[in-house]
Amino acid sequence: MKVSIVIPVFNEKDTIRKILYQIENVDLKDIEKEIIVVDDFSTDSTREILMSLGDYKIILHDKNKGKGAALKTGYKHATGQIIINQDADLEYDPQFYNELLKPILNNEAEVVYGSRMLGKHKDMYFLHYLGNNVLTLATNLLYGCKITDMETGFKVFKKEVLKDIDLKSDRFDFEPEITAKLLKKGYKIKEVKIDFDNPRSFKEGKKITWRDGLMHFLYLVKYRFSD
Repeated sequence: MKVSIVIPVFNEKDTIRKILYQIENVDLKDIEKEIIVVDDFSTDSTREILMSLGDYKIILHDKNKGKGAALKTGYKHATGQIIINQDADLEYDPQFYNELLKPILNNEAEVVYGSRMLGKHKDMYFLHYLGNNVLTLATNLLYGCKITDMETGFKVFKKEVLKDIDLKSDRFDFEPEITAKLLKKGYKIKEVKIDFDNPRSFKEGKKITWRDGLMHFLYLVKYRFSD
């Protein structure tokens, strides 16, 4: 069994070594880890750092395309039976991999989301907390599901599931698109509790804003009634 860990990266010179170190030190027992880093045309020293590192699959975009585009590139290069989305900014801790993988390995689910709302999230910014809850409520009402954290960066899939989904979004709207299309295809999303104790500030390079949240709501409505 192999798990492909796909890491979209843009200007993460301060965190890229740390997140790769954390991933390497997670014990997945008999599961092989394939670490795929997609650099989305970083303009700091991230690329130089990546090229100096060890045994990873490193893919370089020739221009900045967005997080969704970086994830889709990673999926194309993934050879594992299971894929984990992993942000590079240290907000999501790889120590939860075993818990996230358990429902899939036990044949209880094909899609797993790590829910910050079910775990500790005391340091989450209030506006992000409020926005996430509004978007999650909209998801539940529009698609008839019961999830708690649509916007989570910890999304885990069987690779065959992704082959069934036509993903078009290149930027942060990837999150509502993939959730909407999974639900429309009839996949049930299993949630696992994760803790969220290390949110990044805008001074530290956090990229998503309230404008993205508004666009995510509009995309949820769009995908409910069209492809």
